[in-house]
Amino acid sequence: FSAIVTVGDGKGKVGVAMGKANEIADAIRKGGEGARAAQISVPMQNDTIPYQVVGRFGASRVLLKPASPGTGVIAAGGVRAILEAAGVKNILTKQLGSRNPNNVVKATMDGLRQLRTVEDFAAKRGLSVPEVLGLPKPSGRKAAPAPAEAAAETAETKES
Repeated sequence: FSAIVTVGDGKGKVGVAMGKANEIADAIRKGGEGARAAQISVPMQNDTIPYQVVGRFGASRVLLKPASPGTGVIAAGGVRAILEAAGVKNILTKQLGSRNPNNVVKATMDGLRQLRTVEDFAAKRGLSVPEVLGLPKPSGRKAAPAPAEAAAETAETKES
């Protein structure tokens, strides 16, 4: 017998493994041990994934799209089990290509492995998090003067 086992803490960690044995209970036990050892961390923002990603394994592809709060987990079979074990509350998914359950589960895990946090991108690029997000860079000087004040300052500098 063989069993695909998913384990997760509901807080962003999930693992999947296959256990094989002559007895069903032994296959599930082996799969659980392997899944606990193979757990990965899934970056999340507001109970969903940070951006769209496509996981691939063999001829199976799984599209994972972030969703707004209240959407729920729109997924089928093994994909739903993995996402719920990881603690994802809002997500849209689509299985593309082969729907072989083993390959779909592996494609889903591939997609989740591809996800990175903003901090990861910032460290890789040697930038700060606000720079990666395109936010204005905080500076040590005071805020720019209003246009009327700026005109008065330029008039004072011309007089001297």
